[in-house]
Amino acid sequence: MTSAVLDVAKRVLALESAAIAALADRIGPAFEDSVERICKLRGRLVLSGVGKSGHIARKIAATFASTGTPAFFVHAAEAGHGDLGMITPDDLLVVISNSGESDEVVNLALFVKRFGTPVVAMTGSAESSLGKLADLHLDCSVEQEACPLGIAPTASTSAQLALGDALAMATLTAKGFTQEDFAKTHPNGALGRKLFLRVSDVMKKLSEVPHLTPDTKILAAVSEMAASRIGAVLALNGAELAGIFTDSDLRRLLAKNSDQLGNLSMLSLSDVISVNPMTIQASALASEAISIFEDKHVSRLVCLDDMGQPCGLLSFFDLLDFKVA
Repeated sequence: MTSAVLDVAKRVLALESAAIAALADRIGPAFEDSVERICKLRGRLVLSGVGKSGHIARKIAATFASTGTPAFFVHAAEAGHGDLGMITPDDLLVVISNSGESDEVVNLALFVKRFGTPVVAMTGSAESSLGKLADLHLDCSVEQEACPLGIAPTASTSAQLALGDALAMATLTAKGFTQEDFAKTHPNGALGRKLFLRVSDVMKKLSEVPHLTPDTKILAAVSEMAASRIGAVLALNGAELAGIFTDSDLRRLLAKNSDQLGNLSMLSLSDVISVNPMTIQASALASEAISIFEDKHVSRLVCLDDMGQPCGLLSFFDLLDFKVA
């Protein structure tokens, strides 16, 4: 049984990949015109279908909506029961149907054309009822379904989805849609956080960070560091940054003076701080901080306000907590 199952799976993948590959030779002027119409839309892009094609239409609508083209899905069967009110003459309707003969999609195309709404049909035949009604036809025909029984929509729905993705990506390119634009509709995603979160959103504020004068004894500084559990102490001359002392600095100091630990109590922060620590503007994007951490191999960045004075501290772990890194 295992061999037969694998043979079926391989056949399905071969047929569906061939169906998708064949689409490339069929896209032409109608595809370009569709992209142009979508780019010039004053209204919204409406996707519709029934059955499996309806599921594909819903997904394509979501792809368009997330890549700069306002779009939504209308179920063709529900349209005649009030949902037609969602469609205006300023919109563009893309109807997906393999046969192009389902009553629901044909009736929908008829109804909206009466209102002056243009229709793009994505079907397996330009000679179908839907294909003839449409202003533009996109050919997504397949030689055969991948279903062993030749019944379940498989290769046809894969072709529909691929052609819909191609239409969305071509539109995205024509509009000059950018990563920054994508982030605007995905603020909760990793990319959105990288492109919108600023250092000030994730850093530890100065009030949370131990900050002492440079003449503070090292043991007192270590005590402050341990109590804060931040792993660093800032040395400040008034509002100006004098340096930073981190837990890594402490470990190196202890290793270097393992035979003279008693003498460490005589040291002050000014004796051990890094006087030129890496800094970043609090107004900078969190993504800039990631680049510094990766390039400079430091564990913390001192955050500066618009006056160049320290206002916080950022660690790589802060970025991890916010799922930016």
